[in-house]
Amino acid sequence: MDHESRTYRIRKLPSQAGFTLIELLVVMVILGLLAALVGPNLVSQGGKARVKTARVQIANFSTALDAFALDTGRYPSSQQGLEALISAPSGVNMWDGPYMKKIPKDPWGNDYQYTGPGDGNDYVVMSYGADGRAGGEGDESDISSAD
Repeated sequence: MDHESRTYRIRKLPSQAGFTLIELLVVMVILGLLAALVGPNLVSQGGKARVKTARVQIANFSTALDAFALDTGRYPSSQQGLEALISAPSGVNMWDGPYMKKIPKDPWGNDYQYTGPGDGNDYVVMSYGADGRAGGEGDESDISSAD
């Protein structure tokens, strides 16, 4: 068998492969401008998402509290709190829970506040918002089942 010997030549590319310093600087400036424009919008959306999450969790509490009231004939007292949705409080007949698997923290990591019905008022479930204190504005404002 004849083996032909072939010679291959490697073709060199022009020496201009790569980016110039000016091109890299232009790309960095464009990326910086995009970050400056988009960044603040993303941060504000995060705050809005937390407020919406708190409203959904408060609605879930309301559903569970209504089920508790249907079974027992009343809402939990302020002293019994939201824990009455997890385990039967003493002296409560016809408790058929648990009505929730666990009591979640609000989106900022704080406990929800519960005030039982009294003086003709309905119960209130509340998150104090981002600052964890009563009052405030914007993301720091209170979110309540009474809203």
